[in-house]
Amino acid sequence: MELRNALATPAVPASRKRAVVGRVAEILKLSRISRNFLYVLIDHGRIAALSGIIDSFELMVDERLGFARAEVSAAREMAEPQRAALTSVLERLTGRRIRMRFAVDGRLIGGVVARIGSTVYDGSVRGQLASLGRRLGAES
Repeated sequence: MELRNALATPAVPASRKRAVVGRVAEILKLSRISRNFLYVLIDHGRIAALSGIIDSFELMVDERLGFARAEVSAAREMAEPQRAALTSVLERLTGRRIRMRFAVDGRLIGGVVARIGSTVYDGSVRGQLASLGRRLGAES
């Protein structure tokens, strides 16, 4: 976190940021291309955008490899068998292989909500109650 803050702070000169990134790249054995890419981001004042760039890159790679990315929120941590079953269901629904990211959302009463692109699969208790309310309202 401190490294991120130091790299994003305009008060730290670009030369100092380059030195730090060079040292980290050496320790992590990053390729010359990766290191130079980080230098370009520093030189153009865009190093704070690195996490967004990485997310976009991973999304493009996933799409090229035939994966769909699912952001899954659950009321509590899901056990591995539950995760595997959910992955299987989402793969059948989408016809694509799924790469899942899990998060716990304390606002959920129970169940899960999965977002794949702009499509939301709401299997939460709140979503089911809202659906029931809409159906009951339509019948009256």
